[in-house]
Amino acid sequence: MKNIMRGATLLMLCFVLILSACGKGGNGSGSEPGGSANPGNQQDGKVEEITVAFPLVSTSQQDLQLVEDEINKISEEKIKVRVKFLPINAGEWAQRMNLIFSGGETLDLTFVSGLMYSNMVAKGQLIELDELLDAHGEGIKQAFDEKYLNATKINGKIYSVPTVRDLAGSYGLTMRKDMVDKYNIDIDAIQTLDDVENLFKTIKANEPHVVPLVPGGVGQSFRENHVFVDPLGDFMGVLPDYDNDLKIVNMYEMPEYKAFIDRIRKWYLEGYILPDAATNKTTTFELIKSGKAFSYMALQKPGFAAQESKASGTQMVTKELLAPVATTSNVTNALWGIPVNSKHQEKAMQFLNLMYSDADIVNLFDWGIEGKHYVKEKGEADHIISYPAGQDATTIGYNMLGWMFGNQFLSYVMKTDDPDIWKKTAEFNSTSRPSKALGFVFDASAVKTEVAAVSNVVTQYKLPLETGSVDPDKLLPEFIAKLKSAGMDKIIAEKQKQLDEWAKNNSVQ
Repeated sequence: MKNIMRGATLLMLCFVLILSACGKGGNGSGSEPGGSANPGNQQDGKVEEITVAFPLVSTSQQDLQLVEDEINKISEEKIKVRVKFLPINAGEWAQRMNLIFSGGETLDLTFVSGLMYSNMVAKGQLIELDELLDAHGEGIKQAFDEKYLNATKINGKIYSVPTVRDLAGSYGLTMRKDMVDKYNIDIDAIQTLDDVENLFKTIKANEPHVVPLVPGGVGQSFRENHVFVDPLGDFMGVLPDYDNDLKIVNMYEMPEYKAFIDRIRKWYLEGYILPDAATNKTTTFELIKSGKAFSYMALQKPGFAAQESKASGTQMVTKELLAPVATTSNVTNALWGIPVNSKHQEKAMQFLNLMYSDADIVNLFDWGIEGKHYVKEKGEADHIISYPAGQDATTIGYNMLGWMFGNQFLSYVMKTDDPDIWKKTAEFNSTSRPSKALGFVFDASAVKTEVAAVSNVVTQYKLPLETGSVDPDKLLPEFIAKLKSAGMDKIIAEKQKQLDEWAKNNSVQ
C-alpha cells in the first residue's frame, strides 16, 4: 500500500499498499506533530519482542536490518518493545499469510490487505481492537476522523486500523514520461478507454520491444485497477455506480463487466498486454525500470506520479480516467491488525500507536535513516528531504511505500514532490464523492463456507478473464455458473440483509 490497492487486489491480486520533522538520527528525541505518542505503560520490566509482517514491493531493501535497529532504539526506550521485521515478497504475500495462520505461527502485528480483511475476520484470524485502542491507541484515534475508524467495523467491532493516507480513490493510467514526451502524447486528451487504446497503438507500432500495458501489481488483474462499482469489501455482491438505491448485484453478470473484459481480450490479442499477465511474478516497478513496459492501471491519488516514480526509479505521469469516490474499500485498502496468535497483544498495540503518532518511527519506515538514506534540505521547510549526493531510489538500499505504514501525514516530503502533498491529500479525502454505502463492512461469518467456495472459483477464473488471456464468450458463462453453484446468490442475499440493516441503523435512504 497502495496502495494496497494497488492493487489493491494487489496483490491485491490484484497493491495501496502505502510524516513531519523529527529525524535526528532516529533517536526518538524529535518533536511529534499530530499529538503525543501515548507510549502507554512505561513501567519497569523486560523488553518484549514482537514480530511485524508487511509486504515488500521493491527488492532494494539491503538496509532493512539497519532501519529495524534504529526503530528499536525508539521503541525499546518508549514502550519496552523490540520489533522483528518479517518482510514478505508481495507476490507471495497471500500464500505466505495463509501458511502462517494455518500453521499457528506466532505473529504479533501485520499489514492487512483490504481485499482479505473481511475474510480474515470471518476466519477468526484477527482480534478485536476496541479495548486495546481505548487503552493504548490515543495517537491512532487523534490521527483520524471518527468516521474512518468506524468504516472498518465488522459487526460493530474494529479488527484493523487503516493507514492515514488517501482515503478515497480515482482510477487511471500511469505512464512512462519519456515515451509520453517522445511521441508528443497529449495527456489531457485521454478521456476514455478508446483514447487509451489509440495510445497503445502508437506505442506498439513504434516500440515493438515495449509492452504497452502491464498489471498494476503482481497477481492483479486490469479490472481490479479500473473499478466502476463499490465492491462492498470483497466484490462478492457490489453496488453499481456507488448507489443503485442500495441494491446489490453480481458484478460478474453486469453488462459493464462483460464490456470491459471484452476490451481487455481485444487488447491482449492485439499485443498491447503482457502475454503472461495472468501468471507474471515480476513486479510492476521492475518491469518499468527495466524498460519492458510503458504503462499500468492503478488506484490514484494526489502525488501518485511522484510516488510511483520513486518506487520504480523512472519518471512517471498519470491520467485520471474515473473520478474519485470514497468507499469503505478505499478506507480499508491498507490496514494494520493484530493476529489472533499474537503472544504480545498489548505491546503490539502500543507499537502500532507509535506508527501513527511518532514522526521518528514513521519516517524510519518511510524513508530510512537520516544521513544515509535521505538528507534534510538546507533552507527548506523542516519536512523537505532529498537523497544523498549520487544516490536515488534505485541505489539507496532502502525503498518503502509510505502509504503502507501508519500515519503518512507525518512523513517527510521529497524535494521533487509537492511540499503541500498532505494538505492536498486531506482536501482530496474531504471533497471526493462518497459512496452511499460508505461505512458498511460485510460480516461474512454467516456465509463463510460459501465465501471460501466462491473465492476458490474467483481465483480460478478472475486472472485469466481479466487479463485477456482467455475468450470471455467461452469462459464467462462457465464462470458465472460456477459462482452460483458455489453460493454467490446466498452471499449476496446475506450482504443485502446486512446492508439494509446498516442503512436503517444509520438513517441512510
